[in-house]
Amino acid sequence: MTLTGCSSDEPATTGGQARSGSKAPAAASPSPTPSPSRTYPLSKAPATIPSVRTHEAARGPGWRPGPGGGVVVAKGSEALADEGKLLADELKLGYRGAVAARAGDVELALGAAGEPASYTALTTGGRVRITGPDEAGVFYGTRTLKQAVKSGGAMPEGVIRDRPDRPQRGLMVDIARKHFSAAWIEDRLREMADIKLNQLGLHFSDDQGFRIESDSHPEIVSREHLTKAEVRRIIDLAARLHITVIPEIDSPGHLGAVLAAHPQLQLRDAAGSPVRGAIDIGQPASAQIVDELLKEYAELFPGAYWHLGGDEYQALTRKNPEASFPQLAAIARQDFGPQARVQDLATAWVNDRAAVVRPLGSKLKAWNDGFFRGGVVNADKDLEVEYWTGKEIGARPPLEYLQEGRRLVNVNDEYLYYVLGQPQTFVYPTGRRIYEQWTPFVIRGTQPVPRKYSSQILGGRFAVWCDLSNSQTQAQVARGIAMPLRATAQKLWDPRTPARSWQQFELLAGKLS
Repeated sequence: MTLTGCSSDEPATTGGQARSGSKAPAAASPSPTPSPSRTYPLSKAPATIPSVRTHEAARGPGWRPGPGGGVVVAKGSEALADEGKLLADELKLGYRGAVAARAGDVELALGAAGEPASYTALTTGGRVRITGPDEAGVFYGTRTLKQAVKSGGAMPEGVIRDRPDRPQRGLMVDIARKHFSAAWIEDRLREMADIKLNQLGLHFSDDQGFRIESDSHPEIVSREHLTKAEVRRIIDLAARLHITVIPEIDSPGHLGAVLAAHPQLQLRDAAGSPVRGAIDIGQPASAQIVDELLKEYAELFPGAYWHLGGDEYQALTRKNPEASFPQLAAIARQDFGPQARVQDLATAWVNDRAAVVRPLGSKLKAWNDGFFRGGVVNADKDLEVEYWTGKEIGARPPLEYLQEGRRLVNVNDEYLYYVLGQPQTFVYPTGRRIYEQWTPFVIRGTQPVPRKYSSQILGGRFAVWCDLSNSQTQAQVARGIAMPLRATAQKLWDPRTPARSWQQFELLAGKLS
């Protein structure tokens, strides 16, 4: 599509030529003062992170915020008022509501066909019109406009058609081992929204802390924590920015903060020694307390997803779990037959927790090392695999999950794990390495899986883990993850090899900061 890009003194043209088949205009009387004319070069795609998928160039001045310009929504699209008001505030324009657009305006509209997160941005005639089938898509269009103005001063003439490559694009923060303030989390939400990320995971229960206020079990809550009022404000802001907050109470491992207040529920081995962070899945009371927490927080978190955890249950790291935990082995055989093992009891635990949350309407996730091979009990088919490592006991490669037909989110610890203090073999990930080497197909290590499984790879998540929590301040974490998070956003939105070099990408990020 080629759009008119001439000044008002020029006749309407397409690509600077008279329309094919039209009559030549009558000769005008000579004017004592020649009319001014301007020729514009073909426009270029706006400089944004992530980059737009397609831009149809045109000749014209583009659009820039100016006096008299405002933001409006189309009649029938009043649901976009929040998006319109936010954009108007960011660009220092007036918001005029559901009225006809005029020269200098940005108009937002619902109703276009396509994927919910897609949008079209048309820039011509001194105005911009952003349309999409859903509020989220229009919102992403406003992020493109905001960045175009910031990076180049204007939205270029032409048409942008844009959509994400992957539906799940996010950040996960371990707020259990380290307390992060509500203000810090809200700042990350705003940064995420500008680069079109749409999920924030909050891992708020672990051995070192339980960080959200609880009415059912106040005894387990750490001194430094988020109040429910703060969480509601976080969720409300996230919703306005089209970000889903995904809560995680990890079980049956990583429950040390809960067990500190309920030591009678801690797993013990055959010698009577307690097992760090592991709840005794053979006790009915263990299921009761976790289910009470799940039900309580399901009311607080209305989002579409719930993370069940399921990883690193320490009973299964022993050489012979059945010999080390004969009481669990006996219950497994009793419940599931003579061939059942401790891993089957652990799988059943995750399935049972899923049964508690599923009726509440959430889609369910669990870490990949909560899915075992060769058992008599299998993880429920609707559990999404959050694949983080190939180092777990059993070391199942991602291909096994994909061949089983499971859907998977990429949280590859080789590229996407920011672990405070760099314990074990972890090193702080660099944005450059993600930008140049990682794709959603690189799920474990550095080797990609076959592209025929693309539809099962739902997206990816950059993860902040706080193993050595005092190694960095909140401000240092924010600075440290900024470029890796931008690189992750780029690779999840646009599947093509980036056109910009890493140095150019860094320069652009600086302009957009």
